[in-house]
Amino acid sequence: MPTDSPMQLGMIGLGRMGANLVRRLMRDGHSCVVFDVSQHAVQQLADEGATGAGSITDFVSKLSKPRAIWIMVPAGVVQPTIDQLRPLLDAGDILIDGGNSYYRDDIDRARQLKADGIHYVDCGTSGGVWGLDRGYCLMIGGADGPVEHLDPLFKTIAPGEGSAEPTPSRTRQGGTAPDGYLHCGPSGAGHFVKMVHNGVEYGMMSAIGEGLSIIKHANEGLQKQEVDAETAPLRDPEAYEYNIDVAEVAELWRRGSVVGSWLVDLVADAFARSPDLDDFAGRVSDSGEGRWTVTAAIETGVPASVITAALYERFESRGNGDFTDKILSAMRSEFGGHAEKKS
Repeated sequence: MPTDSPMQLGMIGLGRMGANLVRRLMRDGHSCVVFDVSQHAVQQLADEGATGAGSITDFVSKLSKPRAIWIMVPAGVVQPTIDQLRPLLDAGDILIDGGNSYYRDDIDRARQLKADGIHYVDCGTSGGVWGLDRGYCLMIGGADGPVEHLDPLFKTIAPGEGSAEPTPSRTRQGGTAPDGYLHCGPSGAGHFVKMVHNGVEYGMMSAIGEGLSIIKHANEGLQKQEVDAETAPLRDPEAYEYNIDVAEVAELWRRGSVVGSWLVDLVADAFARSPDLDDFAGRVSDSGEGRWTVTAAIETGVPASVITAALYERFESRGNGDFTDKILSAMRSEFGGHAEKKS
């Protein structure tokens, strides 16, 4: 249903999320000007009704003042993009960083752009590749005026109140959190909340992965047991003689379980496509938010052992602990004459 307050938005960055943000906005009656280093991506959205641009200068010229520009690029590309835009913009224009920038960078950028009268809004955006239909959870930082001006855009992008059951004990009236977007505070507050959100995500993902892995290995008692000085014996093999279908457990946990969640939904779907997960190597990247969350926890003195352990597990998955393991093996060899056991 078209919005009653259609707006124009410029989108820079038409990757997995940027392109679908544009589609969701256009579907609700907003108009979009789009730019990306890939002209194929630009043309694809132009074919769907957006106004394509061939350069940053062309992009800015096609936007009505006051301009609203959403930057949806990797964190390392945000500052160069702002540097290109800044001399082309006017006082009153609004820049929105919808990626996963470090919140401290937001504070600096907002201060620098304020000198030119340009407003800066940081908007943590969660929803992944499913956001086109589900909507995106938005965590917003910035001054009241520009955030209020952008409200029709945020309202369209967010999932809406009907996306979740009402909170039974909630008596608070008003506010946008039930719609799936929230003005969290001044510059940096949005990305701060999104940073911690992603740290929590690390911990939840690790817990689900570890739990299902324990279930997968519940059949160790049925395996041939190594008997040598380098192998701790399985004390009660008969206690671990279960060949449990892990994919079916994931499917089961989706229904009525306390741990049922969108993440479990996605795991179940992954198992359905690849029962042994052979499509995945197990190398888990991190884009910075987990590290920044742990740093904030340390600096504020907040215990965050689960998120920290989940972050280190991601480092381990990439082989970053291999040299440590070699040192451990060398020490065992030196003090006890333990030879490495080949797998």
